[in-house]
Order: sequence, then C-alpha cells, then structure tokens
Amino acid sequence: MNIYLIYQDENTGLNTYDSAVVIAESEEEARKIDPGEGIQPWAFDSPEWVSPENVKVKFLGVAAEGLPVVVCASYNAG
Repeated sequence: MNIYLIYQDENTGLNTYDSAVVIAESEEEARKIDPGEGIQPWAFDSPEWVSPENVKVKFLGVAAEGLPVVVCASYNAG
C-alpha cells in the first residue's frame, strides 16, 4: 500500500474538503476516495468533495501495515 496526498481546487466553499492523506494501492484508487467517507468509495452526490476526475494525486511514500484509509483530511468548516 502507498501513501498519497489527494487534493482539489474545484469545490472551495465552506463545509468542503480540500485535501487528505490517504492509503491506497494505486493512484487510481486514491483518486476515488472521498475524505469524508473514509473507506467508502466516492459518492457522486457528495457536496463536500469533487468527482474523481477533478482530484489531483501526489505519491508520498510506502505505508506501514494497519493504517486507516484516510490518515488525515483538511475540512473547511463554515
């Protein structure tokens, strides 16, 4: 498993996520993670995140065993 930074600049209002550090097997899998849902795959009606094609992904490193899917997330509370 790998560690990725996922981020977006499409949905920048209040009560939205702008980024998260996640654990996934691939960049494609990381792109589909909704930071607010944790292990749940992307829900296309979520007002807090964006569709996978609008998610940018940066590889950070290799993950240790036993880490959660979403390690941390940045939420813009309103």
